[in-house]
Amino acid sequence: MTLKIAVIGDQFMLASTFEQAIKNSCSVPTKIRTLNLDFPDVPMRQGREEDGTAGLKEFLGDPDPIADFIGDAELLVTHLAPLSADMLKRLPNIKMVAVARGGPVNVDINAVRERNIRIVNTPGRNASAVAEFTIGAILSQTHNIVRGHDGLRKGNWRGELYRADITGDELCDMTVGVIGYSEIGRLVVKFLRAFGCKILISDPYVDVLPEDADYGVRKTDLDELLEASDVVTLHARLTPETKEFINADAFARMKKGAVLVNTARGQLVDQDALIAALSSGHLHGAALDTFAVEPPEADSPLLSLENVTLTPHVAGASLRTVRVTANKIAEEVRRYIANESPVNPC
Repeated sequence: MTLKIAVIGDQFMLASTFEQAIKNSCSVPTKIRTLNLDFPDVPMRQGREEDGTAGLKEFLGDPDPIADFIGDAELLVTHLAPLSADMLKRLPNIKMVAVARGGPVNVDINAVRERNIRIVNTPGRNASAVAEFTIGAILSQTHNIVRGHDGLRKGNWRGELYRADITGDELCDMTVGVIGYSEIGRLVVKFLRAFGCKILISDPYVDVLPEDADYGVRKTDLDELLEASDVVTLHARLTPETKEFINADAFARMKKGAVLVNTARGQLVDQDALIAALSSGHLHGAALDTFAVEPPEADSPLLSLENVTLTPHVAGASLRTVRVTANKIAEEVRRYIANESPVNPC
């Protein structure tokens, strides 16, 4: 019997990459149909009650044509395409959903579970890319790279960046605080060790790895980390407890002249409090790849502050991310066919 699979990718996670990885791992005949959506050329949407996508945090694609495309498929592989409760009523053949993301935010997971549909995701898929990007973001601020770049593009040779009261220290003389010590946070720590800096971590759910402990990485509480760190980098998950937990009080605890880096989620940070800390000079700068609202509003003060490095949520963008994700999904499909337990059930 032929296994019918619907694969919905986009201009980053190409459906053909998933198709090839699945074919390489499958031992049964398959019929795979593919579709590529327009991300990143078209931004993602938030779920809404009025169009039947309530419960979906972010997705791309209209539910009706997506459901038509999925049709009688038994397996769905999706990167950003939605799967709502209303859509599931039209898709009685679905037995497994594989979400090519760190979290199934484009799927109504409760509706999926109610129908006893197997659902998996790909945590850590972009860990290497985000960790590398984080190091670049830290350096962009601590070495005034963006300030010098912006000045030269405007015809301004900013030689004053050499002044002792403007230039900063090197990482080997700094303390870096890493908030969130899961796969990305652990890689960031690994990369930072090469710079010789002092490293603190704050994460209530995990302990320091032996190799990091041997280097001298120390686990501490959030308050001590904020007070002691020259650079604070965020790698925590967004939960009700962490929403805007980097707020005015947190910034007040941070050293004057410290740097904040956020490659995790924009809603971890109180944006108004961040703008105030940057505008007052309490923070030397910030490097932000994520925002509370994406893209940020055209009149956001963040767009005009010179002590901010801004990027459009691209920390995880790499070809390696695509390959790793496709291989993780293919392994989950193989396990489904072999009646084995999934690696990353949701």
